[in-house]
Amino acid sequence: IEQKINEIEQFYSNSSSSSKNPDTPRSVVSSLRTLDRDKVLNNLKKRQQDALNREAAAAKRMRELMRQFGVILDKISEHKWAAPFLQPVDVVGLGLHDYYQVIEKPMDFCTIKSKMEAKDGLGYKNVREICADVRLIFKNAMKYNDEKNDVHVMAKSLLDKFETRWLQLLPKVDEEERRLKDEEAEMQLDQQLVQEVQHAKSTRDLCAELEDVDGHLEKLKETLISKCRKMTTEEKKRLGSAITKLSPEDINKALEIIAQSNQNFQASGETVEVNIDAQSESTLWKLKFFVKETLQQSQMKTTTEAAAT
Repeated sequence: IEQKINEIEQFYSNSSSSSKNPDTPRSVVSSLRTLDRDKVLNNLKKRQQDALNREAAAAKRMRELMRQFGVILDKISEHKWAAPFLQPVDVVGLGLHDYYQVIEKPMDFCTIKSKMEAKDGLGYKNVREICADVRLIFKNAMKYNDEKNDVHVMAKSLLDKFETRWLQLLPKVDEEERRLKDEEAEMQLDQQLVQEVQHAKSTRDLCAELEDVDGHLEKLKETLISKCRKMTTEEKKRLGSAITKLSPEDINKALEIIAQSNQNFQASGETVEVNIDAQSESTLWKLKFFVKETLQQSQMKTTTEAAAT
């Protein structure tokens, strides 16, 4: 994301420097040539294709999560006590005349599995939706039947078994949701970049954009920052720990990143204290990207040197 901010700044910086006199037609034409719009558009088209590839990969990962959840579903539905919950409740046959007055949304395993297999866009969008319906099966049974009723007891037992298995899958679900949110923010920024370049189809369009470069760039940055999720306490701890692994030179670069967004921050002196919690979200993410890339490069260098010896 930081790379895209830099690219936006570079795009408008080049545009401004090559169009010092926007009232002069030749100057504007020259700036258009300098920008090499075809190259920019091709680069953005490649990013769009990359976004489509990421979307396809995300769909594949979601199918895998669905499959793993299906395994949990099979284990629960095959339990010896699952029989009352496999099909919709036979309200008429069992004479449950007040069932629909007590239960607002009936649910059963057959309905869930049918919805999981739906291909017309009416199926589940994610595993959390399936999880909610599985819980609903048992909560309906516990709500309608007295605590001493066998159906209530069986429902409570199966719900406990389900929750235990669900907790094992939950970390993967959380990670996928965070990843999707980050990818969606990146895709939206790419789409906005494409629109910005395509709008500059003529000299007049480009001049109009250049007149308000600074304000427009700030809006883009604000949009980007608003798309970034807040860094969790655990992520902040990992970031602080990772910073300590940097070389002195790279630590100075990290301090420069903090100083760029905090004019009161003093990066000089023998000892510098950094309060991670006091930094803005944009600063934290810039630090995370810098630290991650720096440590990866350092690790690759170490691996290469080790292989050479």
